[in-house]
Amino acid sequence: MGIVGEIESKLARLRERESGDDAPVLRASTMTHLVWAPLRWLPRAQATLAGLQESHPARTIFLVPEPARAKGITFEVSLHAVQIDDAREAYAEVIELHLGGAAVSQPASLVLPLLISDLPVFCRWRGEPAWGSSQLDQLVEITDRFVVNSSEWPGVPRQYPLLAELFHRTAVSDIAFSRTLQWRARLAELWPGIKTIERLRVEGPHADALLVAGWLRSRLKREIALVRRPAEQITSIHVDGVDVERPISKPGGAADLLSAELDVYGRDPIYEAAAKDAV
Repeated sequence: MGIVGEIESKLARLRERESGDDAPVLRASTMTHLVWAPLRWLPRAQATLAGLQESHPARTIFLVPEPARAKGITFEVSLHAVQIDDAREAYAEVIELHLGGAAVSQPASLVLPLLISDLPVFCRWRGEPAWGSSQLDQLVEITDRFVVNSSEWPGVPRQYPLLAELFHRTAVSDIAFSRTLQWRARLAELWPGIKTIERLRVEGPHADALLVAGWLRSRLKREIALVRRPAEQITSIHVDGVDVERPISKPGGAADLLSAELDVYGRDPIYEAAAKDAV
């Protein structure tokens, strides 16, 4: 029995154990959720999933690359209860695959047989993607939506042109852009006066500030200077020295932000334009 057969067999045994003498366990899957999570990112990825399962039950597959490890693949599987209504619950499946040796560069051979037929495939890549790598190429090819957070990348904005090369291959979204939504709404309220803006000052993360500036440039079709002051989240924006009114609500946590991305299926031309003009 190959590794895929072992995984499916163990999941079947877990479902049988949960069912006992009652009806078969219901499987709760609205998608296949792939997570590329190097070891340093794995705890955060697992914490995000814990807050996500009720709103987006799925078959989640963690792909954990360990290139320094000896050749081989190890795995763990588990079921997590999801309440459907007062009387029924179903189970989401979690598969954690640790990839050593050559398996790091060949994830699709493992993932393809584990995808749930006829359901969308989302991939959350933690950290900076391995640009030009076979693993990135393979996962993009089988993914309906590729989710990143460019605030996890050192040295932005140099990576945005590389990300833009994926736009024609799959739908791409960026949590760093999504969490600026309320601030962008405030800026849009300044129309038509904002069309003459010369300088934007943002207090916030580097990626968020770059993408807000890129969004304005792409909407106004001209150059706008950006000045940034570091902060963990956007706390203020100034347009030509004038304060922009703060949004009433704040961005949600990691699970909320990812949950919003998992509700979107098509390409986002507004984000694509912002990323291209963020450089």
